[in-house]
Amino acid sequence: MSKLKVAVIGCGNIANSAHIPAYMKNPDAEIKYFCDIIPERAEKAVETYGCGTAITDYHVALNDPEIEAVSVCTPNNMHPVIAIDALRAGKNVLCEKPAARTYAEALEMQKVQHETGKVLNIGVVNRFNDSVNLIKQFIDEGKLGEVFHVYVSFRAHRSIPGLGGAFTTKAIAGGGALIDWGVHYLDIVMYCCGDPTPKTVTGEAFCKLGKDMKNYAYRSMWAENTKNVDGTYDVDDSVTALIRTAGPTITVNGAWAQNIGESETYIDFMGDKAGIRLQYGADFKVYTAEHGALIEYKPEFKQRNHFENEINAFIDCIKTGEKLPSHIDTVIVTAKMMQAIYDSSAEHKEITLAE
Repeated sequence: MSKLKVAVIGCGNIANSAHIPAYMKNPDAEIKYFCDIIPERAEKAVETYGCGTAITDYHVALNDPEIEAVSVCTPNNMHPVIAIDALRAGKNVLCEKPAARTYAEALEMQKVQHETGKVLNIGVVNRFNDSVNLIKQFIDEGKLGEVFHVYVSFRAHRSIPGLGGAFTTKAIAGGGALIDWGVHYLDIVMYCCGDPTPKTVTGEAFCKLGKDMKNYAYRSMWAENTKNVDGTYDVDDSVTALIRTAGPTITVNGAWAQNIGESETYIDFMGDKAGIRLQYGADFKVYTAEHGALIEYKPEFKQRNHFENEINAFIDCIKTGEKLPSHIDTVIVTAKMMQAIYDSSAEHKEITLAE
């Protein structure tokens, strides 16, 4: 059986750390093109992985009838442009998170997916994480009872990425800490709790610590190679929100940068029978009571690489037609909630969401 031929569009960090290695391990996939507007990046990928052709124009891949699937690993502003072009060219798409900069852009992507019938999955990789799926199973089986509140914390001391570059430019990224980190946390909550319909959202997003870029003090900064202190800083470096859903209430407390020297990246699922604290990207503890005694335990299990799980599921769903939990129809609700948080912050009032 011939291998499914893939194009990776954007050869930056997420492509090299996640998508490309996962495709290379999949026996049913073959990367035919590495595309990046910086030629050296695409050429380096060809040299590093020993396959494919380096290109700078993604249309070359879209015009190749052999290409069946593309991974979109570009800055956020290009997600809807490339994904829509790819869908209309008859390609199946795995687009990195967030789907787009705004809810309106995500809706347009969904519309074109419905028109073309091709696959459009979003890179909410935690839906393929073994810890997250075990928590979902616990909740589905009623081990927590009624999950009535979920507390989300994605807080770091001072770690604004690529200060002054694409990450901190709203026109490119669409937002800051919320759209970059918060998208994963909100998606985990929605997935584990059965994708409850959001009802109302109130929130505030703050652009405070990074505004004086030349004097910003920090210990480390991921994506530092994109830093440009003469560039732009107009996104949120912290955010707080309260979301009421048809299921639990969700409290959000997030920050790329805060003047508290602790990193707190976890999600608390509060049920009336038990609670769970998930350490983001790691394991979790269960807290409950039995026979008048307080109990806590940490399940031990083998955790597979969730990016490999995601890529494998993407390749499989193209063959089988299975609709994955990461399909645009499901995860677009996260874009809707993030948009509502930003709108609430801009208007300083609660936003009521239409069903």
